[in-house]
Amino acid sequence: MRSLPPPTLAASVVLAACADSIRDPIVSAELSAVAGTVTLAEAEYHQHARDMTLHNIPCSLNVAGIVSGETMKRVYARTFVKSAETRPMYDSLKAAPQNDICPLCAQRTVSTLDHYLAQSLHANLTIVPLNLIPACSECNKSKLDHQPADAGDQSFHPYYDNFDDGKWLEAEVMQGSPAALRFHVVHPPGWSAIKALRAQNHFISLKLGPLYASHAGVELANMRFSLARISQRGGTADIRAFLDDRAASAQHVAQNSWQRATFEALSASDWFCSGGFAL
Repeated sequence: MRSLPPPTLAASVVLAACADSIRDPIVSAELSAVAGTVTLAEAEYHQHARDMTLHNIPCSLNVAGIVSGETMKRVYARTFVKSAETRPMYDSLKAAPQNDICPLCAQRTVSTLDHYLAQSLHANLTIVPLNLIPACSECNKSKLDHQPADAGDQSFHPYYDNFDDGKWLEAEVMQGSPAALRFHVVHPPGWSAIKALRAQNHFISLKLGPLYASHAGVELANMRFSLARISQRGGTADIRAFLDDRAASAQHVAQNSWQRATFEALSASDWFCSGGFAL
C-alpha cells in the first residue's frame, strides 16, 4: 500500500468541464444545477477522510433529486473518461503513482481509476477527484461496490492514509522443494486496533497474500543460481549477508514491500540459508 498526494483538481472544475462537453442541453443544465451539491459533498468527503470516518457518509442514489445515479455513471464513463476536454483530467489522476504502480497492491500496473466509495452508492461523489484512486484492474474488480460498514472495514486510502509508519507485512518460509513464502499481517507497536484491522481487511479483500507469494516464488527461482555461487565461495554467513543486504535495500524503497518481507524471512531461516535454497 503506497500513499499518494491528494489531487488538487476540484470537483467543481470537473463537473463544469463535463457539463460543457455534453451535447444534450437538458443534461448539461442539470449538471450545472447540482454544482453546489457536488461541492458540498466534496467538502464533506474531505473532512470524513481526514478523520477516517468515510463509512459515515450516507449513500446518495441521485444528486439533489435532479441528476440520477445512472446519469452520473454515464457522465463519468462517456464524458469524463472519453471527452477530449476532460480526458486530460482523468489521465492526470491516473498518472499520479510513481512508475505507474497501483497504490492498493503496490505491485501491478495502474490501468483505471477506482471509486473509493462506490459510484453506484454515492452519486454525489461520482466525479469527485478525491474519491478517484488510480488502481490496477484486479484491485478495482476486487473492491466491487463494497460499502464499509464501520471504521475497521474501511480499506486503505492512498490520499489520506500512511500505512508505512509501521512494519505490518511479514513473511514466513515454507520448507519444501522448492521453498516458498507465506505472507501475513502483524500489528505494529503504536498502531490502533482499528488501523491494524484495516490493514488486515485490505490485505485479505485484495488477495495480496497469494499475489505476493507468487512473485516471491519467481524471485526465489531467479536467485537460486546466485545463492549457489555464494555458497560455493563462502557459506551460510555469506548467504545471510547477501539476503540482509537485499532486505535493507528493499526497505529503503518501501518498508512494507513483499521484497523486504521476503528477504528478511529468508535471512532469518537457518534451513534456507544452510542449503534449503538449493532444493
